[in-house]
Amino acid sequence: MENSVHNADRPTTWHIYWQAALGRDLLLRPELAERIRNRLLAAHDVGGRKLLYYLLMPREIHLISILRPEDSTASFATGVSNVIGKWVREADGAFGPVFADRYQAQRVDTVEALRSEVRMLAWRPVAAGLQALPTNYANSALRAILGLCLPNGFHATALFDWLGGSVPQERTALQRALAVEPSNLEIVRWELVKGLVSARGTVGPSGPMARRVRGASAGLVAASRDRSVDGALKLLERWVEVKLGLHGGHGLSSRKGMEGARGRALVANLAMRSGLCSAACVARHYGRAKATLSEQMTASSARAADQAILSIPMEQIVREAIALATHPAVGGGGGGGGGGGGR
Repeated sequence: MENSVHNADRPTTWHIYWQAALGRDLLLRPELAERIRNRLLAAHDVGGRKLLYYLLMPREIHLISILRPEDSTASFATGVSNVIGKWVREADGAFGPVFADRYQAQRVDTVEALRSEVRMLAWRPVAAGLQALPTNYANSALRAILGLCLPNGFHATALFDWLGGSVPQERTALQRALAVEPSNLEIVRWELVKGLVSARGTVGPSGPMARRVRGASAGLVAASRDRSVDGALKLLERWVEVKLGLHGGHGLSSRKGMEGARGRALVANLAMRSGLCSAACVARHYGRAKATLSEQMTASSARAADQAILSIPMEQIVREAIALATHPAVGGGGGGGGGGGGR
């Protein structure tokens, strides 16, 4: 959860969102969608604030907002969710939390990031099985932005102004972007990065684990067969095996000698670098002592050939690991030495 209190000198754009607590339906009654929409509009009826996008679903509420320098995301989001929570409790007659967390928020700093967020949110109702097409879903800003319905209080021009082009130009650009449905991999990675789902695994301190992953680690988890930390480690392991030119069908868990120790150390260093998990988790994954693995990781970090491998950008490693998982025949060994740098 983003806890930024003040944005000292300029307005900041945020993707702020809430996820319903287990058993709650945020749109249980038909009138709730209209009431929540009006609450979001009212919260932005203040000079300096602008609502760029909103999406209301039974399990999630998303908005993309420009907040003033003096605004705090915490007070703004809490003010919105307190009112919505009261209405939901009145609708279902149940006490207790309405949202799984108070709120979550992420900054949106570039045009590319904003277009990406709008695309993922536009397709979110389809991914959730609520509609067959993004433009068929009524409880979002999309139809007004594309000119398919009356704005009814929502000012779509705020989004186009942020994107920097004219309304016709930006509307056409959005239509082109929205024409490409996100892949299942994109959807799962986005959910992981947003914290809407957790990465699970069996290598936590007490066995089963659930944790938040971001960036490259989210890509690895999303691409793994069972969408787990264990599966992501296996993707890294396969990539390392190919990079080191290890053949023979032996996994790193059972591979003995210097080759096995070096491979496991590289996997551990990459797992920590990407934020996937700790060295202790990797040690449990391989059934090795953490102290021994830590020594091997230190040695690997000092080895010139391994430094070359560890210097490869994580996003490149993720792309190549996913390609190996999708097309196992791709690769075939890196010659046992080092990898190249970024492309």
